Amino acid sequence: MDIEALVAKITAEVVNEIKKQGSGPSSSAEVDRLPPPGRYQSVSVAPSVASSNGKVCQAKLTGECAGTGCCAELLPGEVRKVLQSGADRVGNTLGGKVDHDLAAMIDHTLLKADATRDEVLELCYEARQYKFASVCVNPGWVKTASEALTGSGVKVCTVVGFPLGATTTLAKVMETRDSIAAGADEIDMVINIGALKNRQDDWVESDIAEVVRAAQGKITKTIFETALLSDEEVVRASIMAKRAGADFVKTSTGFGPGGATAHHVGLMRKSVGPSMGVKASGGIRDLETARTMIEAGATRIGASASVKIVKGEQGTGNY
Repeated sequence: MDIEALVAKITAEVVNEIKKQGSGPSSSAEVDRLPPPGRYQSVSVAPSVASSNGKVCQAKLTGECAGTGCCAELLPGEVRKVLQSGADRVGNTLGGKVDHDLAAMIDHTLLKADATRDEVLELCYEARQYKFASVCVNPGWVKTASEALTGSGVKVCTVVGFPLGATTTLAKVMETRDSIAAGADEIDMVINIGALKNRQDDWVESDIAEVVRAAQGKITKTIFETALLSDEEVVRASIMAKRAGADFVKTSTGFGPGGATAHHVGLMRKSVGPSMGVKASGGIRDLETARTMIEAGATRIGASASVKIVKGEQGTGNY
């Protein structure tokens, strides 16, 4: 069964199950109308030296452009592939040693247990310097990060129910409220993975919806830990996150048995359509992998090796 058929089949099953449980919309048509307006980052692609018709890019020859092989002017076919994969906009700008447009799609991340204040401040300094979308830190460091990033335009992202997702909904709600009060702009919550596997879809969806409500309009991302899930479970979780009003679906915590894959990113994009963000996180340590995730449909990247990625170097670490 192809992805489209799988998504359609599971959408119908979820709608019917929620209807039986006495909550939620009564048709798949209503599901399609539910998602809130998405928040997107543009995808930038730079010119290659020459197209298939022989045109030469002078910017590449002079070294002004890094050249990724996806030029809107010289290689429109490659750009169409990016759009078909789920990108909402494409910018055709000259590249360089630092990919600033890619940087604007990255959540610069530090979630290790032994992170120190100095490391958090260094994270914020780098985020200012490279203009990353956000820094992602544990709740205890939100206030520090918020103060360090005042006036920078870089957002503060934090995690809720992290990394297992097995806390109660009330605990997630209180953690969300506390984080927002401390200065968080975005909330990355881990869904109840066990409940998903039990097919307790009403519990999973309600858990997400309550966190979305507690976020008071702030961007909310739902972490699935896709390495633990079947394709069917990834699709079901995506549909429920969409119904619950989340802004993004996200692959991984970076603390599970595996990280983001292009397969899972593509499956999530097919499941939620173009109206939601898709965040790929876990194991993304170089520019090539980041671009692969974007081509698969990701509109945000979570990484600790962010600086290495935008400079085209090889990073280390699990997240």
